[in-house]
Amino acid sequence: MAAGKRPTLAMVADAAGVSLPTASKVLNGRGDVSAETRARVEKVLREFGYVPQMGRRVVAPARVVDLVFDDLVSPYSLELLRGVTEAGAEAGVDVVVSRLPDAEHRGPLTPENTWAQRLKSSGREGLIVVTSELSLAQVEGFARAGLALVVIDPLNLPRVEVTSVGATNWLGGVAATEHLLGLGHRRIGFAGGPVQASCSQARLGGYRAALDSASVRPDPELVLHGAFHYRDGLEMGSRLLALPDPPTAVFAASDATALGVMEAIRRQGLRVPEDLSVVGFDDTVMASVATPALTTVRQPLEDMGRVALRTLLRLIAGETLDSHHVELATNLVVRGSTAHVRGG
Repeated sequence: MAAGKRPTLAMVADAAGVSLPTASKVLNGRGDVSAETRARVEKVLREFGYVPQMGRRVVAPARVVDLVFDDLVSPYSLELLRGVTEAGAEAGVDVVVSRLPDAEHRGPLTPENTWAQRLKSSGREGLIVVTSELSLAQVEGFARAGLALVVIDPLNLPRVEVTSVGATNWLGGVAATEHLLGLGHRRIGFAGGPVQASCSQARLGGYRAALDSASVRPDPELVLHGAFHYRDGLEMGSRLLALPDPPTAVFAASDATALGVMEAIRRQGLRVPEDLSVVGFDDTVMASVATPALTTVRQPLEDMGRVALRTLLRLIAGETLDSHHVELATNLVVRGSTAHVRGG
């Protein structure tokens, strides 16, 4: 440091290898900094002889994290948003919400290094990414930029160290299928999510396990995949009903998909649940206001958002997590869209 030049907090942060908000937190005695980071910053403060300007209160810059969605208009996203922002308010952290520019095409997030550096230069400490596809290059770009990362319901996990928050999707798939089996259904369709989505694959695994446990041979024609959207549910429902031997019930991998399936049933002049039963997954507000109200597997979306934000803050503070993957419990909510198989 040049002689006579007054040290600034930005210079201290740069010498300590931390962000300006982190250096400010140490200076202000905030507790959400790891012991190792705190010791390093305090050492540089002493070496630089840093003294805050007299008469000025040192105020820590606002802590900011990004919350990135592939779809901002779905009830699923809104419930997660509520959980993340409520936890952020409790922790004194601002949450900036954005949408992926290529979400409509379900492509990987881009660009890698430019995006990471832009977030870092704008003072972001980390980001939460929801139901999106991440490349290994992007994950490594976040790590190089010193950005903590948590994903919710990821379509993929480029490496096992990526921290994720989800629900017990396999058990939810088992519960949904066992409910339909218990009502006498044996031809049960599966209107799933994207093939590459780990949550959809887990729900499919639960569906298959429940059929196997009941000694029901799965029919590959009854298993379809699409996006977690109403229009995809409508298309899959139409295909299932067009089969020579259509199902008597459908387990859809999301509420939005289930509502699309229900519309396909109506367009065929059939009724839910008299002619076909339908089960969804999520228990968003759409499930309770549908006609008939949708039987669905509830995943605690608001709690998932809260856990994701709190986990991100732990990573930012340099804490060691007990597990990189957290799953919250699901449970079946029975409403009016399911009934005993006709003639059963």
